[in-house]
Amino acid sequence: MTDTPSWFSLPRYRTGDDAIDQALAGVIGLIDNRENAELVFEMLATAARLGRNETGRGDLKLLNSALKELRYAIRAFAPYEDHRKVSIFGSARTHADSPEYRLAHDFAEGMVGRDWMVITGAGPGIMTAGIIGAGAENSFGVNIVLPFESGSPPGLEGDPKLINFRYFFSRKLMFMKESHGYALFPGGFGTLDETFELLTLMQTGRTYLAPVVMLDADTSYWETWTHFVEYELGERGLISAADLDLARICHTVDDAVDEICSFYRTYHSMRFVGKRLVLRLGHELDRDEVAEIDKEFSDIVESGHIAAIETTDAEIADDDVVDLPRLAFAFDRRSYGRLRQMIDRINHHEPPVG
Repeated sequence: MTDTPSWFSLPRYRTGDDAIDQALAGVIGLIDNRENAELVFEMLATAARLGRNETGRGDLKLLNSALKELRYAIRAFAPYEDHRKVSIFGSARTHADSPEYRLAHDFAEGMVGRDWMVITGAGPGIMTAGIIGAGAENSFGVNIVLPFESGSPPGLEGDPKLINFRYFFSRKLMFMKESHGYALFPGGFGTLDETFELLTLMQTGRTYLAPVVMLDADTSYWETWTHFVEYELGERGLISAADLDLARICHTVDDAVDEICSFYRTYHSMRFVGKRLVLRLGHELDRDEVAEIDKEFSDIVESGHIAAIETTDAEIADDDVVDLPRLAFAFDRRSYGRLRQMIDRINHHEPPVG
């Protein structure tokens, strides 16, 4: 048995069996990832507990497959972590001669022209249009293995950026984890499922806010969808009015590209540190501008004020964009539609010359 390394202390989460815990600690010494040793140990402990708990073979196969899929996907995306990416959702049944196909192609091409990469579901229709428009070198294919869809999208055969998933849930996780923006085109159940899940995750704060655009060739698809949401959900009080700002209908490729890119005009990213939400900005706002934002969005502040702050200790410890200016406040964690409006307000601030 390999001894527990001197630098490692067993975390509180363990298997409950001292012999197994010590054996796993020895494995941690062999792996020698000191920065993440506690997390790796807990993952190993979870696997051991699943094995000891007489978990059914079917459940173990599901968890094993999902973990392997996620490990490979994280590895495939890792070399491009500093490159912004937009996910394209839409129907696999869209024909190559349809206006929506051309729209998706031109949108992907336009985003690559602004130095973005594209993620699609790696299937036919809208997904193929996005890959061709972006070019294989700028495309990720996050594919779900289905019996009635086979073959690789053009240019991605053998490309490590083509990632195959057996389960929708692990595939969706990678879409949300890696995307900095989303473009929705007309589609069926799958597209609407992705649309509502994406908006639900943003509305509830389970994923960070990002720009969402809706495009179609004649505007009727998403305008009809919006009409349903406004009158069947909004009028019944099932969503707030501000939640409608989580997505925007765009009628041209240029409008859609500008909408996504302008989301990061001043705003950079967000993170919770303790009870405060920290917004990282591309440039500093003047004091009067911060005071106006504080007044305008006081309804989503639980206590105190929206204020400029220095980089927090937690962000410094994680080396998390430490050089950017910041705003922070006690966000109520409910009003994500209003938070999106606040980000838009920040982005309309005129940046300093130079």
